[in-house]
Amino acid sequence: MDVYSTGASHPARCPMYDGTFAADPQKVYDQIREHGPAGPVELAPGVDATLIVGHEMALRVLQNTSLFARDARRWAALNEGRVPLDSPVLAMMGYRPNCLFTDGAVHLRLRKAVTESLDRLNVTRIRRDVEPIAAYLIDKFSERGQADLIHDYAKLLPLLLFNKLFGCPADIGDTVTSAMSALFDGRDALRANDDLTAALMELISLKRREPGDDMTSWLIQHPAGLNDEELKDQLVMLMGAGVEPERNLIANALLRLLTQGGGDGRSMQIDEALDHVLLNDPPIANYATHYPLRDVDLGGLVAEANSPVVISFAGANRDLALTTADQGDSRGAHLSWGAGPHACPARGAAQVVASTAIEQLLNALPDVSLAVPAHELQWRPGPFHRALADLPVTFSPTPATRMAAALPPAARHPAPQTARVPETPAATAQTSARKGIWKQFLDLFRV
Repeated sequence: MDVYSTGASHPARCPMYDGTFAADPQKVYDQIREHGPAGPVELAPGVDATLIVGHEMALRVLQNTSLFARDARRWAALNEGRVPLDSPVLAMMGYRPNCLFTDGAVHLRLRKAVTESLDRLNVTRIRRDVEPIAAYLIDKFSERGQADLIHDYAKLLPLLLFNKLFGCPADIGDTVTSAMSALFDGRDALRANDDLTAALMELISLKRREPGDDMTSWLIQHPAGLNDEELKDQLVMLMGAGVEPERNLIANALLRLLTQGGGDGRSMQIDEALDHVLLNDPPIANYATHYPLRDVDLGGLVAEANSPVVISFAGANRDLALTTADQGDSRGAHLSWGAGPHACPARGAAQVVASTAIEQLLNALPDVSLAVPAHELQWRPGPFHRALADLPVTFSPTPATRMAAALPPAARHPAPQTARVPETPAATAQTSARKGIWKQFLDLFRV
């Protein structure tokens, strides 16, 4: 058995799936840390794991590929039927042949295709894609004087952005958006997964015939030569690893900006709010599941071979040893983007998306404020994310004119069309109801 360190005995397993944990997860991290850098937890009913809350121990696990694997097919309890097949955590923990769940040469090949495709995105391209989507979403609620910035903005913006980055046409994009929303919300997950798979396979077939300036085409063209199944799984990974974290990063930073100043009487800057969230309320708080290749002692707690070892980015970031040693530059030491060979390859892009989305909202609605006291806000239960259930705000109603300003010049002044009988209001409403949100967005750009 490998021994990383020795420590005291540990308490009973801490549940991480109920409202109590969601309301105050740091209490659980602190309870574990009293006994050592790792502790026993229950991710969902019947799903046991070891949670790493010590910063140094987390780095050891993240960087030690000779002792810890990411391949979830090693998960002994799942293989032996001790994990319920309808467990809500399987969507995040079950094996998929993508960058997150592979090791060695297979991982290197897949990750190279993903990272080199991501590298083709630059700040200008990202901002150019985010700004019209932000304007479109803000226009949909700005005249009301109130909104839920989760469901009206932070949730939808990353979904629409990925449609743009993947090069989705209208029908495929609407299916991808609705299927991903259903998966994240836990609505008919099996059907949503089937719909998402079919839509992405259709997209891949289209992009093989008609490549474009988009992530799907770049992955297809990459020298790694990914087949259709591999392409589909990398697209699912990119969307899954991007949409939920981006939603939470935007929302948690907005909450910080709406409730806190800069600490010296000045307004907090957007980048400061993002840094604060990444250190204190990372959007994915616990993840990066590893499986020890043999029994390993993690500070007095033995993690058995092929049992889940989960990294608490939120817990490790608040490790007293880290905060004491790095008080001057905790930004560089936090683990919210991971570390080692599986570290997030899109950290720069993710921060540009979040800062642009927040900047667009605050510029459009300068007097936006919380509609309820901050302590009344609810956090979504779940072991992995740090996610607000809603973020109600109020502001002075403003005209919905931002999207017109964001349109390309040709779309602002379309060519004359032949006269047609105008639709009745009822017919117009029915037509809009039949269109998904991505198709409605694309229609605005048609010349």
